[in-house]
Order: sequence, then C-alpha cells, then structure tokens
Amino acid sequence: MENETLMTICSRRGIRSFTGEAVSREDLMKIFKAGMAAPSAVNTQPRSFVVVTKREVLDELCATLPYANMLDRAGAAIVVCGIPDKDEIYSRKYWVIDCSAATENILLACYALGLGAVWTAVYVDEERIRNVRKILNVPETISPLNVIPVGVPKEKGAPINKFREDNIHWERW
Repeated sequence: MENETLMTICSRRGIRSFTGEAVSREDLMKIFKAGMAAPSAVNTQPRSFVVVTKREVLDELCATLPYANMLDRAGAAIVVCGIPDKDEIYSRKYWVIDCSAATENILLACYALGLGAVWTAVYVDEERIRNVRKILNVPETISPLNVIPVGVPKEKGAPINKFREDNIHWERW
C-alpha cells in the first residue's frame, strides 16, 4: 500500500497506554480541524467538542467512566458532543452518525500526529451521560457521544489487520 492516507487509515489502532505527557494546543487544534472536516447530513454540523487538559478533570472523568481508565495517564481528552436540536430535521435524525464521522477523523488525526487515542463510549448509557454532563457542565440540550483519551503512546503497537474479505458482497448478498 503506497498511499500515505490509506496507510494511516489501515494502520491506526486504539491506544490505551500513555506516557502522561501533555498534548500541545497546536496538535489539539489540528485534531479539531480534522474533526470538523468530517461530513454531516446536509452540512448541519450538529457537533461540538470539549477539550480537557487539566489533570484533576481528567482524573474525575477517569473515576466515573468504567471503560476510560486510561485517562489517568492521558495528556488530554476530547469529548465529542451532539447538538440534536440544531435544526428541525437532520440533526435530530443524524447527530450520532455525524458525530461518529467527526470521531473517526479525530482518531485518524491523532495517529497521523504520532499521538495515541481511543474511543470510549458515553452515549447511550444514561449514567455516563449524566456524569459527563455534571463534570464538564454540559447543557441538557447537548448530548455527549464519547470521550477520547489522547496522549503520547507509551508503546507503539503493531497495526491490527481488520480486513475480512468475507464481509464483502459484490452486487448482492
């Protein structure tokens, strides 16, 4: 595979172990730019992001989110949130999909910058949603989809080959 973009996409993997080093504001801005470049239904862009860099807030999220214990050594976290009522039709139906596309772009941008990241789910678990809203002061009109711990990887893991040709159906099932 010669194309750099395709190599990035196919070799990216979730990283759950970080050195604890801070993530620069410059890198975070590049990551947000990539996230905001994701497509959305009718370009409604029903998404918003919360960046967390303060250790005490990362630790508070770590203590309340059962599958995000890697936040204890992450340099930052990005919380991808949806705005379901941004418009009357499209954002209500598609905010989860639109925010998922932004999340994938964020994960790819992290990897391209030499950082590690992993998607940890918040939505649809009501307790997690409530906890994230409380810790980060997220309004009731905004729906946290996930928390993405971001940081300098402790180790570089080998890419995982997820390609399965038997999942491809030509023309018909």
